[in-house]
Amino acid sequence: MLSLAFAALYWVLLHLGVAGPLRPTLVARLGEMGYRGVFSALSAIGLAWLALAYRGAPYEPLWAPVPFWIPAVLVLLGFVLLAYSLGPSNPTQVGAERMGDALPVAGITRITRHPMLWAFALWALAHLTVNGHWAGVLLFGAILVTALNGMVSIDRKRAAQLGPAWSDFTHRTSRLPFAAVLSGRGQLALGELAPWRLGLGIVLFVAALWLHGFL
Repeated sequence: MLSLAFAALYWVLLHLGVAGPLRPTLVARLGEMGYRGVFSALSAIGLAWLALAYRGAPYEPLWAPVPFWIPAVLVLLGFVLLAYSLGPSNPTQVGAERMGDALPVAGITRITRHPMLWAFALWALAHLTVNGHWAGVLLFGAILVTALNGMVSIDRKRAAQLGPAWSDFTHRTSRLPFAAVLSGRGQLALGELAPWRLGLGIVLFVAALWLHGFL
């Protein structure tokens, strides 16, 4: 369990520190592409460490698993958000800062400006509901924390890079799904959501469900 605790701490500190306050200094030293390469390598090490430590951790129960349909719905929503997050008009995906001031509020960004991170957050939350033990809390809790923090981190970095353009974009969108629509700051346009992306999300969900035991 100690190894998993250190792996979870490593993962959280990597994303809160190296991808947070330390990022400008590292980019200045390594360059943008160099920084991304180093961060990707460190993240891959973190994921491998988490997976191996989780497999070897003892089972120490905390709560009973919830009914299957609850995590199934959460994961399905996560895959749908993931499918829509890969669109070219998502200003919060990696590398989207090259879009400059062209920040369209359309499609999934009308619902949330962080669809990919919400996909990861829902996946982690779903697995927490059925893994009510200390190992599950450490693994999936670490991923949930970094996914939620990532939304704040990206907003902060984009605000520094894009200034007024990002301020206008954030005013018309929201981190929390549907918050901008419900507050009257944005409008929902379901016609802008490509049906094939919805189908892709469902296919990914079915494939993950089918392969889950093997994976």
